Amino acid sequence: MPQNDTICAIATAQGGAIGLIRVSGPQAVRITARIFTPVAPATPLEKREPYTLTFGHIRDDRGETIDEVLVSVFRAPHSYTGEDATEISCHGSPYILQQVMQLLIAHGCRAAGPGEYTQRAFLNGKMDLSQAEAVADLIASSSAATHRMAMNQMRGGFSQKLKELRGQLLHLTSLMELELDFSDHEELEFADRSELKALAAQIHQVIEHLVQSFDIGNAIKNGIPVAIIGETNAGKSTLLNALVGEERAIVSDIHGTTRDVIEDTMDIDGITFRFIDTAGIRQTHDTIEALGIERSFQAIKRADIVLWVIDQTEAEKQIAALSGKIIPLCEGKRLILTFNKSDLNAPPASIEALGFPEDIPSIFLSAKQKEGIGLLQSLLVKTAHLPAISSSDIIVTNIRHYEALTRASEAIHRVQEGLSTGLPADLVSQDLRECIFHLSDIVGEVTTDEVLGTIFEHFCVGK
Repeated sequence: MPQNDTICAIATAQGGAIGLIRVSGPQAVRITARIFTPVAPATPLEKREPYTLTFGHIRDDRGETIDEVLVSVFRAPHSYTGEDATEISCHGSPYILQQVMQLLIAHGCRAAGPGEYTQRAFLNGKMDLSQAEAVADLIASSSAATHRMAMNQMRGGFSQKLKELRGQLLHLTSLMELELDFSDHEELEFADRSELKALAAQIHQVIEHLVQSFDIGNAIKNGIPVAIIGETNAGKSTLLNALVGEERAIVSDIHGTTRDVIEDTMDIDGITFRFIDTAGIRQTHDTIEALGIERSFQAIKRADIVLWVIDQTEAEKQIAALSGKIIPLCEGKRLILTFNKSDLNAPPASIEALGFPEDIPSIFLSAKQKEGIGLLQSLLVKTAHLPAISSSDIIVTNIRHYEALTRASEAIHRVQEGLSTGLPADLVSQDLRECIFHLSDIVGEVTTDEVLGTIFEHFCVGK
């Protein structure tokens, strides 16, 4: 995207009392001044001090007043984009906002593309690429944990950690390559190999910690997938509706009502859970229902937590029918036995007598009467076992960062192997440079225009 032009965009969602239009670029103040008349004193907008608000009117070319507004002025480089900028606060009427936009465009602005303000901030050195990506995460944050992670990354916590790692790697590389400059003198060794091994091990440990944090970050950011599975008419859809507090799934006494997966999310104690209601598992000759049941098994595979809903009145029968299909798929996952229909006064089943280990969590509830739902929600939070996230914790949530860190980890691991086996310094240095490259890619120091376009096209217009 060119940066020598001036852009404008509506930066607020429709429906609010106030609407904000952002203007950024070399002509931002001049173009805004052409459509804006201050009330008093009559100092032109272009001569106003930066970081001030001016009350006045937006007028069209015929002199007709469009709205009473407040205009704030920012001067480069001390603005969000690093350019001259203005922000026009007017009433939130869609008609007014569009009229102001049309006037700005008629006087020389261009409508901004998705994420163009943040892209300009990145290109002008106001933030690195990981901080720019955190802006989108902050806008999309839906819980306290996602907000804290996005704020920490946007403030540069992640960037600072990467800067420290790259500094250590550059120091290691300089020592290795200094030896290459004096390769004629084989007796010269500028760094003790044991010291280099210790430094490489330390770097690898930090990178691996960041890589491993992605599982937690991804769960917090996108929600922990919870598959609700079981036989037909066990109460899975009723349980989903009770958990999310609305009628998301059709409930019927007819077997096989749910034929496809239904998903919904809910925030419980600051943790987002993504519930997946599935088709009841049974033998069927119905082609459509059979496809739904196959998707039920797929839902188990991609879930972190599995709620096996069992009709308490037929517990032994349902467990005998499905345990061979469900238990193998739950290996490495967290299974919760959910005995439903406790309101029918069926005797509570003995978990041990049914062949389950004592450490598998279980709960008895009535989804229809919404009895025990609070206990199940508490059990879900406990089972999720997510650590508390503080404002200083560095948690990786971006798949692009995860992939780059994984490659960096592989490269520094090769460095460790090279140092241990006495690999020539030039080959070890190559792996060091590759590790530095992948870490630099995260903050945008080596990122291509194609990658930048892909990243910023998912931002909203106005940011």
